[in-house]
Amino acid sequence: MEKKMWGSRFDKKPDPLTEEFTRSIGYDCELAEYDLLGSLAQVQVLRKSGYLSAAEAGRLTGSLKRLLKKAQAGLLKPASKHEDIHSFIQNELEKQAGAAALKLHTARSRNEQVAFSTRMYCKAQLGEINSSIAKLINAFVRLAKRNSGIILPGFTHLQHAQPVLLKDYLGAYIEMLKRDSARLGSLASSIKLTLGAGALAGTPISAVKYNVKISGFNISPTANSLDAVSDRDFVLEAISALSILAMHLSRLSEDLIIWSTREFDFVQISAAFCTGSSLMPQKKNPDVLELIRGYAARLYGNLISVLAMMKGLPLSYNRDMQLDKEPLFESFRIINQELRVLERLLGGIKFNAAQIKAQLKDESLYATDLVYYLVEKGMPFKQAHVIVGKLVRYSLEQSLPIKEMPVELLRKFSPKLIKREIIKLFDPLHSVRSKKSIRR
Repeated sequence: MEKKMWGSRFDKKPDPLTEEFTRSIGYDCELAEYDLLGSLAQVQVLRKSGYLSAAEAGRLTGSLKRLLKKAQAGLLKPASKHEDIHSFIQNELEKQAGAAALKLHTARSRNEQVAFSTRMYCKAQLGEINSSIAKLINAFVRLAKRNSGIILPGFTHLQHAQPVLLKDYLGAYIEMLKRDSARLGSLASSIKLTLGAGALAGTPISAVKYNVKISGFNISPTANSLDAVSDRDFVLEAISALSILAMHLSRLSEDLIIWSTREFDFVQISAAFCTGSSLMPQKKNPDVLELIRGYAARLYGNLISVLAMMKGLPLSYNRDMQLDKEPLFESFRIINQELRVLERLLGGIKFNAAQIKAQLKDESLYATDLVYYLVEKGMPFKQAHVIVGKLVRYSLEQSLPIKEMPVELLRKFSPKLIKREIIKLFDPLHSVRSKKSIRR
């Protein structure tokens, strides 16, 4: 049986069902690298405090670095019998470093190990996500450049609204991703790596000894030991920020799903990102996009599960907090996969320029331009709005395009409607160029 980090007080072995029920090694092995980095920092603290000799610190550092190298290479594979990653690493360290490993837990608690490792994991993962966001933004930029001349119908309520540049449509998602990146970057900066909380009440080691640096991360003494071991705000903020990002990716997916239908036929999605039907040979289904849309709900669920778990916990640490790991790890894993697959998917998208151009013949897209035309002639906006609304309704009811209406008929709606002038307004390029409020 695995050697426990806590068993000396007990006169009975854990019931096998208790061991199985409380075990977290199946998922918290994700924290191996960060637990080892925390242990390397702990060695520095103990050496400065005189709890470790130079020889002991050297043996521990060497053993921890060997284990870290294996962890970073994905070669540290704990068996399912182990309680958690922290116990597994302690046992492995004892095998390699001998008696020196027994001193590593001086002024240290597993409560703090868990909190520290999870914070460092979040900081590292947030950086990776932001790198992937930057690549996806570049994929949007490339897609916009490849299709720079395309104007398409803009929509509100999924109805034709006004013509817009495709680059502006895609640019809307770039703006969302920029906000996501800023949110994640701010969160990463706000997560402070601290040591010295112990189990909850602090340690006998002077606070100044906890100012150490490991693998580019600055570590400082804790400001409040109870908060250090019981705070999971950073987990909630991470899943929340990832949920907002997932929502943005879901909206993008929905647009592309709709645009790829026969009814729209605006885009062709590469077959590499679609699947077929076992019954209907003609089908080309955008399954990747549908799963991105569906996974947003999974992230929302992860956020709610951690919020609900934390809401009634008294200070300080409680074992319930073990249940924040799977939602956190899964949320990062899902978003990482989505960002990578979308970057590739965007690279293979083709726009059906002819079909989009045909949709731009819809005269209702230029109704607002007609309103502005009348406003420029001195008519109050609301009056112009009413006139153009009636004009559009008459056109639809009579199946008579506005451009084909005789001059006399147009004058019945308003004498200010001069046919040779308004015909020029039914042009998508003229329409988008007339909008000057956007910083380009």
